[in-house]
Amino acid sequence: MSSSTNSGAGRLAGKVAVITGGATGMGRATALAFADHGAKVSIFDIQEQEGEKTAQMIRDAGGEAVFIRADVTKADDIDHAFDAAVKAFGPYNVLFNHAGTIIVKPLHETTEAEYDSLMDINVKSAFLVCRRAVREMGDNGGGSIVITSSIAAELGYALESVYCMTKAAVLQLSRTISTEYRDKGIRCNAICPGFVETAHGLKEIAELDAAGQEWEDSGMAETQGRICYPEEVANTVVFLASDEASFVNGTATYVDNGWHAKG
Repeated sequence: MSSSTNSGAGRLAGKVAVITGGATGMGRATALAFADHGAKVSIFDIQEQEGEKTAQMIRDAGGEAVFIRADVTKADDIDHAFDAAVKAFGPYNVLFNHAGTIIVKPLHETTEAEYDSLMDINVKSAFLVCRRAVREMGDNGGGSIVITSSIAAELGYALESVYCMTKAAVLQLSRTISTEYRDKGIRCNAICPGFVETAHGLKEIAELDAAGQEWEDSGMAETQGRICYPEEVANTVVFLASDEASFVNGTATYVDNGWHAKG
């Protein structure tokens, strides 16, 4: 982290941010980037040890952060977490709705329980979190919401049917928020990464390769050139959260080195 954390400068100076799924991976990278650019950060996650570690990393670098354990599929947990975040830092004006997971499995082998679980973690959580956030952000003068979707929101991938469904759903949620709450001063955009070098991303690649695909070799080179680094996603989220993106609203920002453009 750079000196901007300590100086009060940075693209997010004066901002108060909430991140769901901020304990590890892209969430952690974004939490660190938010703090580095001057934001106070509340991290919601079920991974207590890693979440506390991320918050401590920010504090050790001179920033301000708290970790709040929350299962974002449960409305009561979400309300408790937001209440605690507001108590810690006051009204928030940035939300990064990032919490999510994936199932790699043929459609005909996917169980109803697996479908329900993925919908809860990826879609219901976004509904519950954003439902709370738009009300408070609207009352407090607006802000920026960024939702993690995926390149899989608009392209179809074998063995990821339910995952693709969930990411299309949250992309549409971001678009509808952008139109419904624009006059409340709220912007909402989605990020749509390709493969990212996180535990989640590497597990996905390994499972796809085990099923006969070749993402670790020719597939990666053909589609996005190389694997994306979590910091590259985080930098994109920082821009969308910042006032520099004041007229950027309702977009799907692909962080995929041209994969989606190739179709």
